[in-house]
Amino acid sequence: MPVELLDKKTADSLPIHLVAKDGLESAGLAQSVLAWAEANGFAGDAGKVLAIPGADGKLAGVLFGTGQRENGLGFGALARSLPQGSWHFATRPAHPELAALGVALGGYVFTRYGKKPGKDVGLVLPEGADAARLSRLADSIFLVRDLVNTPTNDMGPSALEAAVRKLAASHGAKVGVTLGDDLLDKNFPMIHAVGRASADAPRLIDLTWGSEAAPKVTLVGKGVCFDTGGLDIKPASSMLLMKKDMGGAANVLGLASMIMAAKLNVRLRVLIPAVENAISASAFRPGDVLQSRKGLTVEIGNTDAEGRLVLADALALADEEQPDLLVDMATLTGAARVALGPDLPPFYTDDEALAGELAAASAAVEDPIWRMPLWKPYDTKLSSKVADMNNVTTDGFAGSVIAALFLKRFVEKTACWAHFDIFAWNPADRAYGPAGGEAQAIRALERVIAARFA
Repeated sequence: MPVELLDKKTADSLPIHLVAKDGLESAGLAQSVLAWAEANGFAGDAGKVLAIPGADGKLAGVLFGTGQRENGLGFGALARSLPQGSWHFATRPAHPELAALGVALGGYVFTRYGKKPGKDVGLVLPEGADAARLSRLADSIFLVRDLVNTPTNDMGPSALEAAVRKLAASHGAKVGVTLGDDLLDKNFPMIHAVGRASADAPRLIDLTWGSEAAPKVTLVGKGVCFDTGGLDIKPASSMLLMKKDMGGAANVLGLASMIMAAKLNVRLRVLIPAVENAISASAFRPGDVLQSRKGLTVEIGNTDAEGRLVLADALALADEEQPDLLVDMATLTGAARVALGPDLPPFYTDDEALAGELAAASAAVEDPIWRMPLWKPYDTKLSSKVADMNNVTTDGFAGSVIAALFLKRFVEKTACWAHFDIFAWNPADRAYGPAGGEAQAIRALERVIAARFA
């Protein structure tokens, strides 16, 4: 990773002094440093960095502003501001592991297409930070970002399968794939219908890891590698970010990486319906009625609501073995972004205990999520005059809730299920990462899974 996490302080390691907003006088700094900070207008504003010169004119350290309230991931600003070299915290952060993770994540650069990795910065881990845990979290999040940032010409369904196989090989997991017309033979008709128009054949990727006797945790990720909208084609402006429509798949792979690297006591299964919603003579059409794996028939009100179709077949498969925990993640609706913006993914569950655990984990690890209701009266909006259900409503209201209710119809046997409607993207640079692909909700989920199945 661009920021190297170090176990021990080196002789040339320089100090990072933490300063709260308007807290210079109480920061325990030398008078000469105080005078330098005041002369430069440094007041401890969040994310601000000020280099401190030594008596010999060389760099002697930096001041880092933590603002009114210290934010762990906000320490990521240091990754891009620190001069090259080795650094340590002269002041212990309130949340040392989050602070170190923030710095590690802030150093991410997507280099596949020639961008330079940047300077070499080493951070001595503060006391209380677990180096192994931080490394596996950062590596998993970088995996998510790399997958989402890669354009579809290099991350279509076959390339996504290759990425799953690579991850599986590094952890001794098994991978099975149902490809092309075999999807019809194996009863995954909606995955086939959505992906059949693409030159890169649709597939269901099935990764398994861990002891068969361990509690079952199944993750399902939307792997729509590009979404034109199908015959209900999107405008050009709406296709610019559609390489990220496999962000659900990328995030469940990141979560799987965390679980396997930590060797949690679970039997893990990851299901990814990998397709491209393309346009050709074989594309599925508005008004078509599709058979699903579960046996429910679905009228297509809009071909641009394809993610829920491929997820439905995968969820039906997952539900058949009634895992102890079933989680799906998908870049599913624009309505979720309208309601909560890009940074706060909604999640849906009927399991009150799980909802409480997720909320507590979200706050503890600074991984924001927000519970939304599975509002049963809206379920009738999915009615169809010719089939068991429609894939959209006609009024356009409550789009994220409606999509969650659609998916819920395909999860009947599993008691503990949660759906995450994520964005998987930073629209602008953040302290903890640049604009581009992003991991969302998986650190909170990893904390819950680790606690539940310890």
